[in-house]
Amino acid sequence: MPIALEYNGISHAVMLATPLDLEDFALGFSLSEGILQAPHELYAVDEVPSELGITLRLHVASGAFARLKERRRSMAGRTGCGLCGTESLSHVARDLPVLVDGAPLSREAISRAMSQFCALQTLQQATGAVHAAAWCSAEGEVMWLREDVGRHNALDKLVGALAAQDVDASAGFIAVTSRASFEMVQKTAAAGVPLLAAVSAPTSFAVATAQRARMTLVGFARQQDLVVYCDTGRLSLEGAQEKPDAC
Repeated sequence: MPIALEYNGISHAVMLATPLDLEDFALGFSLSEGILQAPHELYAVDEVPSELGITLRLHVASGAFARLKERRRSMAGRTGCGLCGTESLSHVARDLPVLVDGAPLSREAISRAMSQFCALQTLQQATGAVHAAAWCSAEGEVMWLREDVGRHNALDKLVGALAAQDVDASAGFIAVTSRASFEMVQKTAAAGVPLLAAVSAPTSFAVATAQRARMTLVGFARQQDLVVYCDTGRLSLEGAQEKPDAC
């Protein structure tokens, strides 16, 4: 359903999202979009339902509100493209942190995480229509998982949950049940996570964005198979195919 986000009384965006874990969504979206620099800048979230959808009224710090007004982005959110309504090309590729090496990761850990998705995706089991994003330990255990009809929304919900619980996200990796778009890479990097694993392919812009952030980007992660597209140093490959570029 339509989910509207208001910041200190100012309408900012309308997203089509699954109406679950909306406080996580509000926090994660705000952090991923650079509206908030830290979770403590969000004071409260009020959910206001109506016949048309749900309005999330976010009460944020004055500094965050000033940043929002400086780069106002008015967009009608969709479940696919994440750039709808972006005002200029300069708003597309934001500055990203350069990710440092964390715990060593293995292809076995990625495979273990992917094998857990089916049992943990309760909404997908009921509907067959939603994506999931999960934060996994370095050993491949799924620790946090969020679902949504939109893959970007699922990832925002996950980022919000990790931030709310003060999880050291750099100690593991993120796995998603979708392709890896540039914005998925950007959100993962902004959360400080050094590796993103997707069940489908990345776009070439996603690969370029991951290279810029020194993120390890994995695609086609299914059972024991995977393809590593960039920054292989933090991952034990043992026979995985490496591709320096994407089609």
